[in-house]
Amino acid sequence: MGQRPITFLRQVVALCTYPDLLDSPSFPEDAKNRARRILQGCGGNSLGSYSASQGVNCIREDVAAYIERRDGGVPADPDNIYLTTGASDGIAAILKLLVSGGGKTRTGVMIPIPQYPLYSAAISELDAIQVNYYLDEENCWALDVNELGRSLNEAKAYCNPKVLCIINPGNPTGQVQSRQCIEDVIHFAWEEKLFLLADEVYQDNVYSEGCQFHSFKKILYEMGPEYYNNVELVSFHSTSKGYMGECGYRGGYMEVINLHPEIKGQLVKLLSVRLCPPVSGQAAMDIVVNPPVPEEESYVQFIKEKESVLNNLAKKAKLTEDLFNQVPGIYCNPLQGAMYAFPRIFIPSKAIEAAKGNKMAPDMFYCMKLLEETGICVVPGSGFGQREGSYHFRMTILPPVEKLKILLETVKDFHIKFLEEYA
Repeated sequence: MGQRPITFLRQVVALCTYPDLLDSPSFPEDAKNRARRILQGCGGNSLGSYSASQGVNCIREDVAAYIERRDGGVPADPDNIYLTTGASDGIAAILKLLVSGGGKTRTGVMIPIPQYPLYSAAISELDAIQVNYYLDEENCWALDVNELGRSLNEAKAYCNPKVLCIINPGNPTGQVQSRQCIEDVIHFAWEEKLFLLADEVYQDNVYSEGCQFHSFKKILYEMGPEYYNNVELVSFHSTSKGYMGECGYRGGYMEVINLHPEIKGQLVKLLSVRLCPPVSGQAAMDIVVNPPVPEEESYVQFIKEKESVLNNLAKKAKLTEDLFNQVPGIYCNPLQGAMYAFPRIFIPSKAIEAAKGNKMAPDMFYCMKLLEETGICVVPGSGFGQREGSYHFRMTILPPVEKLKILLETVKDFHIKFLEEYA
């Protein structure tokens, strides 16, 4: 997509991978210091050794310090931090730990619709019960606690709903939850004794005026001891999104709050089966949580690169929303955060019939036609879940601005032609 990697992150990982470079004058001292610290935490001072299953100790300490800074001093304990192979690995491990029972006592997992398909896939793999709650498209994909209540009460008839998953900022929907909304969700989880999973991998990707990222951990803490000492919460972060975009390193972490000590022992055991997350990914995660500070030599370049990526994404979020909303038959909510648009598309009944004839979901039919006629690949909304009778697609806003403009114009022309063809 043309996004340049963050120099400092790549420098540190390069130094860790090939420590002979520590003698090279081409690398800044602050990068060398971090590499030395990470290597000292590795067995035999090498990235090639297994680490502890929970992750390299000093990196977990850095993650805890990052969370404390991010949340304005709310304490974080390195012992509650588990480094993971991207956030996905952590989410799958926690779900595995939570799923049990059979028949009507089988664990139900509440997930937002539309959702990131990792959740439905993991639930299906574990033979758990998927419990859908719908985000409110008319209200900028907001999460409504009444909808959580409806979903939970209906599910109690056929399973035991124990887990509530939240994606904030949202994927594929890009909404950023308000503080009030998070408080309501935490109160709901407390009342119903639900285990909370907060997928916060897009925490750096917030663009809309008046929107701000609030971590579930911080709000939980501020709601007082009644909540903070009782609600079980796991939150996830990753090197794959944000301004870093380092998805191939498979770096991530989870912070686990209020897990019973015996269950924590089982979690460590469960994670030990996969030995450890990639140590180079752990090193990359360390740079995300321990970036250059103002008095260090790499700071200026680092901030310039980070802000350039995020400002560009903000510009592209607005551009995408504005252009889509100029097209008859396409409606796009504001892209408050993350890195996707999820517009609603009108599909004429004639096209719905044609899709049926091809044994395809209508939006899949639309996306395949778009791909065949323009070479543009988007993902149909049916892959994420949507309300019956509504159709969407998910498109990334990552391409460079000039390319994105051409891409959006092409989609616009295609859509108008599609409406004419199936009128």
